[in-house]
Amino acid sequence: MKLWVDADSCPKPVRDIVCRAGRRLSIPTVFAANHPVSFSKEFNVEMVVLPEEPDAADNYIAEKAVQGDLVVTRDIPLAKRLVDKGLAVINDRGNLYTRENIRERLSIRNFMLDLYNSGMAPESTSKFSPRDIKLFADTFDKTLSKLMKNS
Repeated sequence: MKLWVDADSCPKPVRDIVCRAGRRLSIPTVFAANHPVSFSKEFNVEMVVLPEEPDAADNYIAEKAVQGDLVVTRDIPLAKRLVDKGLAVINDRGNLYTRENIRERLSIRNFMLDLYNSGMAPESTSKFSPRDIKLFADTFDKTLSKLMKNS
């Protein structure tokens, strides 16, 4: 089992939660991004810096992650690829992506992107809040516990 973080836009509180869990449970933790991402030196985290090409981090995670791993990403197309491979995927606001909800999430994402591209940009996502951190931590702990029980 590994913990994977699509770290390009992952908030620091989420990175810290994942790092603490990886250390506490001795689970390898891998951050992938197209730039170095900071985290405390107390954590034994692998930082994979990929070329500044579109989807480089996404492709790396999709290629390397295997069933039984847990991935944190806010990238819905990446989440779809991973869910289709049978992986556990959550976003930084505590939403668990599943076979039952990923198509709808992708459809909404594509619709919003079409609106944006046609000049009708919807309001941006709300600021990351303490409530979001709690929702993430709860979903992350629950999903991680389930994966560990099943391995």
